[in-house]
Amino acid sequence: MFDTQEALLSQIRLGEDSRLELKAVTFRGDRVSGPHADGLADEIAAFANSSGGVLVLGVDEPTRQPHGMSVEELALLEHWLERICTDRIKPPPLCRIEKWELPDATGRPAPVLKVDIPRSLFVHESPNGHFHRIGSSKRKMSTDYIIRLGQQRSQTRMIRFDEQPVVHAPLEALDPALCERFRTPRTRDEGLDFLCKLGIAALDDQGIAHPSVSGILMACRKPREWMPNAFIQAVAYHGTSPARPGPGLPYQLDARDIGGPLDAQVCEACRFVVRNMKVGAIKDMGRRDIPQYDLTALFEAVVNAVAHRDYAVYDAKIRLKLFADRVELYSPGGIPNTMTVESILYRQAARNETLTSLLARCPVPEEDEWLDTARRTFMEKRGEGVRIIMENSERLSGRRPEYRLIDDSELLLTVFAAGGVPADAPG
Repeated sequence: MFDTQEALLSQIRLGEDSRLELKAVTFRGDRVSGPHADGLADEIAAFANSSGGVLVLGVDEPTRQPHGMSVEELALLEHWLERICTDRIKPPPLCRIEKWELPDATGRPAPVLKVDIPRSLFVHESPNGHFHRIGSSKRKMSTDYIIRLGQQRSQTRMIRFDEQPVVHAPLEALDPALCERFRTPRTRDEGLDFLCKLGIAALDDQGIAHPSVSGILMACRKPREWMPNAFIQAVAYHGTSPARPGPGLPYQLDARDIGGPLDAQVCEACRFVVRNMKVGAIKDMGRRDIPQYDLTALFEAVVNAVAHRDYAVYDAKIRLKLFADRVELYSPGGIPNTMTVESILYRQAARNETLTSLLARCPVPEEDEWLDTARRTFMEKRGEGVRIIMENSERLSGRRPEYRLIDDSELLLTVFAAGGVPADAPG
């Protein structure tokens, strides 16, 4: 917004409105003494809770003139502002902070800080409550308004969360090659029509095209640039608990944050398990290797986790924990609709319909030898994934996997290893 000096100066001359906030800055030694940190956090959150806007630090609002600061002070101001966004606003907004020079009253260039605050996917709380922007001022939101805004920005709205535009991401964040893999022989649309019909792109309130949440997750090389929670945290432990097994022994064998498009995350998570699990052997008619886990079942489990997790939960990620005797897979969000843990084997419900549709078009890679499945795409529409997880895993280990809901906010799947605990694994 106001991406050229001419456009920004023109708006500053007109004064503050629903899209622009001006703040003078004062220093006391090497510290920012004004504006007040809590009040500024409220202003930023108000923009994020509304339609977005621009904050300019270093411009006096009554005179609408840059008052000037040194380059060193500008650097101090930038770090101070970053801490405000991280520490005083929940969840932290994704702002773009830029150093600009604007002419002061004498025509000489004066350093200022320009902060672009996009309309957020989330509802933000700042130190003094929940605020939104009305005209040139912030207003505290009523409880009813907060609830209504939360509904609008959650998966319960008519436009589901995975279909919403990620307004701080440009359309160019989508990788053309990743988009084209969803084309079929019957596809006739091109350009933006193709992206919008797939649900990879969506229009914002002003009719500007951006990647959708599903587009960022499936057609962007680095989704975490735009959705910081879009990754799998994988850890392999030495024994059967996260505790250190003994003096001098590592409690973690391997750990990795797995990013990239969701299909790449699924494959890399399975490779992580293959790399760290034990493999036994039977020597009756020649050697036959017995893995700890049925990898087709594991593949289904990770696909289900990335497809059905709640991406509206800002500060959560999928967690994969590999112990000596089990795999634990934590997926953010409760069970969608009226499903229960007991009915999960028998019913289907999609929290992210666009995302599951894209995964149903996404081809399974052929180069992974560990994946023994007739599946051609990452998801199928028959709803057999949970049954495969349960039956294949129980056939191998003798124990049925267990689903458990934790505090109505996280679904835990535990898959047990074949053969129990290896002899060399500490308890």
